[in-house]
Amino acid sequence: MGNSLQKIDQNQETELPVLLDESQSFTCEICIEPMLLPNKKFNNQNRCVHPFCIDCIVKYISVKLEDSVGKIPCPSLSCDQFLDPISCRNLVGPQLFVKWSDVLCESSVLGVPQCYCPNRNCSALILDECGGNPKRSKCPNCKRNFCFQCKLPWHAGFGCGENRDRNDVVFGELAELKRWKRCPLCRHFVERIEGCKIVKCRCGASFCYSCGKRVNRHWCGCDATSRCCMRFCQCFFFTFVILAILFVFWSFRHSRMSKN
Repeated sequence: MGNSLQKIDQNQETELPVLLDESQSFTCEICIEPMLLPNKKFNNQNRCVHPFCIDCIVKYISVKLEDSVGKIPCPSLSCDQFLDPISCRNLVGPQLFVKWSDVLCESSVLGVPQCYCPNRNCSALILDECGGNPKRSKCPNCKRNFCFQCKLPWHAGFGCGENRDRNDVVFGELAELKRWKRCPLCRHFVERIEGCKIVKCRCGASFCYSCGKRVNRHWCGCDATSRCCMRFCQCFFFTFVILAILFVFWSFRHSRMSKN
């Protein structure tokens, strides 16, 4: 009998309502709803202590990520702190956290030239960390070549704005393999088997087979040998002119002296 009374008293004690501490309750500044449970309050790693509920913070982060904002500020208008992605990882879930990480990665490289791989099965983000004016590039993910300028698959032998079909692409790859050059005037391919690097196209234009630049003389300044040849010719020409002037002056003076 005593044991049964003791069990009844214990059950009555467990059924008593738990009184909530009113000092731990708060009102969310976003949804303006009173929150009685303290575990519903968002904690920004003690950077700031503004009262926001977790549900509103998750929705706020989702909206900011839709606008491609990676560095998300605190929702309070008078606060200059930012939300910490690591502390919010368990709140937002893995899918939203991965998106947050991607947005932060893209925003950190805004000043670097970038593009996406044109391969529809890849679409990896590629950065130009070397600078300059890159054209032919290889995707580090799928290992396929593409043009960094026009963001299309590599068009061997053709410019970015030229119309081309599948046969043109195959022919361009062959021309690139054989190292054929295109005439700068008529844009036809020219093959040099041997001989001088200054070639003449069937359209009549002469160009350098090494750099593809059109020339009017039988040399080009794209390599050291041609530059030395040009300088030698220039020096020879100026020397000849100076000697010719001296010879004329000497002849004129000698003729005057002979008359006297």
